[in-house]
Amino acid sequence: MTIRTRSTGAIAAVTALVVAGTLAGCAASTAIPDATTPPTSTATRGAPGDADTATPTPTPTLTPTPIVTPTPTPTPDAEAAALPVGDVVSNGRTWRQSFTEDFTKPAALGTVASVYPGMGFYDGFKDTSGLGMYAPSKVLSVADGNLDFDLHTEDGQPLVATVMPDGYAPHTTARVSIRYKTTVADGYKFVGMLWPSSDQWNDGEIDWPETLTLGGRPRPASAIPGTYANGRMRYDRSAQVYAKTDTTAYHVATTEWDHGIVRFYWDGELVSTTTTAVPTTPMRVTLQGETWTDHSAVPKDASGQVSVDWIAIWN
Repeated sequence: MTIRTRSTGAIAAVTALVVAGTLAGCAASTAIPDATTPPTSTATRGAPGDADTATPTPTPTLTPTPIVTPTPTPTPDAEAAALPVGDVVSNGRTWRQSFTEDFTKPAALGTVASVYPGMGFYDGFKDTSGLGMYAPSKVLSVADGNLDFDLHTEDGQPLVATVMPDGYAPHTTARVSIRYKTTVADGYKFVGMLWPSSDQWNDGEIDWPETLTLGGRPRPASAIPGTYANGRMRYDRSAQVYAKTDTTAYHVATTEWDHGIVRFYWDGELVSTTTTAVPTTPMRVTLQGETWTDHSAVPKDASGQVSVDWIAIWN
């Protein structure tokens, strides 16, 4: 990731006064914080009795040196709140931005596809577990700058949604960042995914962020290309490291799929990497709200929400 640094320094102001007779020379200095660096300590004054005991000649009144108020440094949360716009240099590579969306146009339930015509959607078939039905018109809406997933059950059928933000655009490498949060709920999960454009699972799969139930701590999962057998793929287990925090507040998850390596970041901090589960064929960016995949049924009254603040994609 690109790392911003701040320089530190100090400006010293020194005033010297030479007094005739028995008065010894004295000097005073005051440390003033750099304009970009908050002060970290208070200057220590000399102890009583350090000064010469002779009666000094009255000194002229000096104009104080103005102190520059430090500019507040943005917190990580403040920086993360803004949609990143423009190319990014990370890990020695310049990533060219190809897509951004911060969901500024409201869209009521059932209208997201018409308000955001460039997006792609799964519709009318079952999800990964076979328990949920893709129904974007009953699940997706946009309000208050968020793409909202309302995962719920109607007439005994769990309803879910999957979005391709930049349509079915193929990527041969990609850097993807999303800012999102979820509620806590059994029965449903959310995953940001790079899925094969060929729809052939054997080509690989990159999942980040992913939780097995809504509201948990996410961890990456990356399938090793060419390992499909008996309806399953092998994954690089060493990459499955959990993030430090859960998804109940806004966080930024970034996947960096480069040549020979995939990196996973949470709020700008590297979580894990893989060099064995790296796809080499085109993939599409996918945001998938679905039913959980490690249980036999969704609780009848379960419901959960996912709010995506923005998404940015680079090639």
